Formats: sequence, C-alpha cells, structure tokens
Amino acid sequence: MIESDDHELMSRAVWIYYVGGLNQEETANRLGTTRARVNKLLQSAKDAGIVSISIDSRSNGLLEVEDELRQRFNLERCICSPALGLGRDAQLPGALSEYPRRAVGSLAATLVRELITRKGDAVIGTGWGRTLDHITRNMAGVSAPGARFVSLMGSLTANSAFNPFEVVQALARATGAEGYFLPVPFIANTPEDRDILLSQTTVRSVLEMARQPDMAIISVGELTEHSLLRRSGMISQVELNELHEAGAIGDTNGIFFDAHGAPVQHVLNQRTLAVDFEALRATHTVLLSGGIEKAEATCALLESGIVKTLVVDGDTARAIHMIAGGAR
Repeated sequence: MIESDDHELMSRAVWIYYVGGLNQEETANRLGTTRARVNKLLQSAKDAGIVSISIDSRSNGLLEVEDELRQRFNLERCICSPALGLGRDAQLPGALSEYPRRAVGSLAATLVRELITRKGDAVIGTGWGRTLDHITRNMAGVSAPGARFVSLMGSLTANSAFNPFEVVQALARATGAEGYFLPVPFIANTPEDRDILLSQTTVRSVLEMARQPDMAIISVGELTEHSLLRRSGMISQVELNELHEAGAIGDTNGIFFDAHGAPVQHVLNQRTLAVDFEALRATHTVLLSGGIEKAEATCALLESGIVKTLVVDGDTARAIHMIAGGAR
C-alpha cells in the first residue's frame, strides 16, 4: 500500500524525470532526497501503473519475421518486441527474466488504448496469467468510463495472484471502465457441476457478453511441470500425465489443445468454465505469447485459426518462425 506522502513524491518524481527531462541525480536534488530513493520511486510508479512507456516497434529488425508469421497463420497483425538473441534453453538473469512478458504486456496495452480511443464503449474480453497482468501496468492516463472489461473464463481461483478477477478489476480501476467477471470456479469439480453453474442467470448474462466482445485477449500456457497451471496446483501431476497422453501440448483459458490447436478429448475440457474456441474464432482474438518456452504451444494455437492478432516477444517469434517453417 502506497502512503499518500509517498504517492505525492512518486508523482512529482515521475513528472520531473520523464516530462522535465532531468536525470535521476538532478531529480533527487530537486526533491531533496537520494538518487536511490528516486530510482525506487520511478520503478514503483511503473509497477503501480502510474507511468507507462510506449515504444514504436516498427524498427526492431523483425519486420520480415512479423510478415511471414502473419501470412503463414493468416493473421491480421503480428507485433513483435525486439529480440535479445536467446536460444531455446536460455535463462534470463534477475529482473530480465520478466522481460518477455513485460514487453508483450506493453505492446498489448497499446492495442487496448487504440481500441478504447476508437470505440469508447468497447467490450474487451480478458483471460488470465502473468502476461495479461502486465497490461494493467501500462494503462496510465487512459480514461474510458464507457468501456467494459469482461473475463473470458471462470474467475474464482484459490491460490493464484494472476487470476481472471484481478485482471478485470485492475483494468477497470486503471481506466475507469466497468468490470465484469464470471462468478464461478475456473474449473468445476465435474462436468455436471459445470452445467449447473453455467445455467445460473447471472453467469449466463456475463457469459453472453464475454462471447461477443470487440476484442478478446488471451494468453497461452505450455503444458509442463513448470507451467503456471501446474505450479499453482490447479491441475495435478496425474492430470498432467493424462493430458499428455491425450495429445495436449498447451492451454489457453484452461482449454487444453493438441499440436494442431484442437481441444483434446479429456474430462478437464468438460469441466472448464470458459468461452469456447468457436466464440473466440468469431471475434477479434489477440494472442499474447511471452517467453520462448511457449513457442511450441503458441505455434499450435495459431494453427487453430482462432487468432487474428499475435503479440509476441522477438525471441519467441523467431522460435515460432522456425517451428512453422519446419512444419510446412
């Protein structure tokens, strides 16, 4: 929680540094504090969404890759961040480990701002995860009281900081928009429980909105022991093994799919409460992919044909390009 005095100092530091053009030492002198304090205030301002950075991505050296991926997967747009030159097994040190997701979140926030500017009453569907969380940190200065953010999936999870409810609420708070979420679990106990939950009046009304957004923003998860679903305990080791046996290699919104991007035959896909692939195919679906470990799953989901816009970090884009080239 940021104290009011700290919040005021943070705001002043942001204006002096970014707008006034002073360096950190000069900003510190102006505020009567230390350079270390200013550095911390500026970082906190980014994390809190008080300041966001927009960068023109058209000169990052990946235009050829973007164009080839767009044609290969029949996309309307493909947007890449600069590549760091990472290999498939590379490990980013320290703060850089979050770079792919930060970069993709920043680019995706630009798409959201563009839509809201063009259509003030836009309905935007959102999934969940660490990459979508970074969108919320890049919405500074956006006011869209007529817009609506709605979760594309069940929003009640017991132990994840990146759950759908939090994503919707953070975006609504940042923009002044309305936020709607599906007041049901992410995964029901049984297919029968799922049907009962979906039959509730309040659930049906929100789900109807979620199935017809102006833009649907989803992310992709790799199906490994290190994936967010597994580490958060939302699927068990037994279920992970069963999904692999069924041919699943990734998921989006808790829907597990195979190498061709088709939902697999497994009971978990009958228990997940989420907007289905057919609804996603009928709207403008934006896929966010941050992290080279997601390349194979991203390539598979692109094969499904549900994605209209791909937002991806440069190293993952290159990996997808290689996988897709070999699959022709």
